[in-house]
Amino acid sequence: MVTAVRSLGLQGISGYEVTVECFLSGGLPAFDIVGLGDTAVKESRERVRAAVKNCGVKFPVSRITVNLAPAGRKKEGTLYDLPILLGILASAEEIKPPAKDAAFVGELSLTGTLRAVNGVLPMAMAAVRAGIRTLYVPAANAAEATLADGVTVYGVPDVVSLVQHLKGEKKLSPQPKWQAEQTSETGPDFSDVMGQENVKRALEIAAAGGHNILLIGSPGAGKSMLARRLPSILPDMTRKEALEATEIWSVAGLTDSSHPMLLHRPFRAPHHTLSASAMTGGGQTPKPGEISLAHHGVLFLDELPEFHRDVLEVLRAPIEDGEVTITRAAGSITLPSRFMLVGAMNPCRCGWYGHPSGRCTCSPQQVEQYMQRISGPLLDRIDMHIDVPSVEYEAMRRKEQPEPSSAIRERVNAAREVQKKRFAGTEVSCNAYMTPAMIGQYCALDAAGEKLMQGAFERLGLTARSHDRILRMARTIADLEGSERIEAAHLAEAIQYRSSSTLK
Repeated sequence: MVTAVRSLGLQGISGYEVTVECFLSGGLPAFDIVGLGDTAVKESRERVRAAVKNCGVKFPVSRITVNLAPAGRKKEGTLYDLPILLGILASAEEIKPPAKDAAFVGELSLTGTLRAVNGVLPMAMAAVRAGIRTLYVPAANAAEATLADGVTVYGVPDVVSLVQHLKGEKKLSPQPKWQAEQTSETGPDFSDVMGQENVKRALEIAAAGGHNILLIGSPGAGKSMLARRLPSILPDMTRKEALEATEIWSVAGLTDSSHPMLLHRPFRAPHHTLSASAMTGGGQTPKPGEISLAHHGVLFLDELPEFHRDVLEVLRAPIEDGEVTITRAAGSITLPSRFMLVGAMNPCRCGWYGHPSGRCTCSPQQVEQYMQRISGPLLDRIDMHIDVPSVEYEAMRRKEQPEPSSAIRERVNAAREVQKKRFAGTEVSCNAYMTPAMIGQYCALDAAGEKLMQGAFERLGLTARSHDRILRMARTIADLEGSERIEAAHLAEAIQYRSSSTLK
């Protein structure tokens, strides 16, 4: 008897349907799994055998053949343990074949309990697309699976409970839809930062429009402190953005039963010793890297010149395209990587170039060599180049409380609402991602603005890309001010953020 049990698999961050076919035949006892499974799939034979015996069910003494279809697609992981077990029990007529609109995913322990697996959310969404109406997953993954609309989810604690449910002896209860709890912000706040009002303003503009920003200043000026407070003013995520980001984190194994969904924009701050593969994603079987884990959020690179040159250069295409394609022997996948790049760096190797104390020991040639660690094409893709001066003593001793993040975030959210209405019905979500056609439509300048832009273009030696990025910034500044048109003052401020004295 051949029994087919529906299951799901992962390729990159996308799920797809897998059919587990089980056939029991005469001959010497054997247990074979075919269908391009990796080592973890092959080892499921022993987990399934032990789980069946330890649950009080007789394991069939016959030749067992399991096929994972489509057989030409590589399968990996432990998530096929549960459907294989059910297929064997159904073929041995210990249970009835599962319903045709039901799918099963889960890793088995030797005792028959189910362990959590990665990537349940993209698999649940693939189940909805495949017409699956009931999904059985490990209890630890059930909350995450309910994020996919249109499927009834059952959290399965162990094989015994599932067999009793399928036999109708003791029904499992469907997992209720997971609802996010309202939590107060506990991260670092901008009210902790004394002075640096110009840098706070630049970060507010960057958050409102999704612009890339580079902070340049001497040690102790507050670059990292300011950057790490950026999450407290980032705009709220839409449900679509949250689901897209959660899918990536789910595949990477960064979600859990208590936090199945990202509620705030991700903030990734990798160390400068990471490799290019860790940045873009990769491995024998390609997995998401830091730029994909920062999707719809922030990628913060502290001490930017200390990153390996190849690590920085791989950022160029993802910044422009919003995605990265990884090709390995196991296959090629395209991962989303629409992130906001925030960099921080010293102006020279010793860190004190341009400091009022005059303690810099670097020669002009050494300063130039240090700045050349960041290529021109990468700098051209960073919208804002901000000098972070040392904090004055009077600013540190000031008695009044600095503006809190909550007030800044209100203005950022208001500006993003304007952008959502402007780009409704398109794939563009904020000003930083405007297409050339949109720039022509929404960033028109008056006569004064045209004259100002022409002067800046010639004086600063701007490229076509930097010209467009300045216009996008000016549009964001106008949105923050509640202006429908880009005024000369908005454009002048945007140009100012592009003309760092350190990078000249």
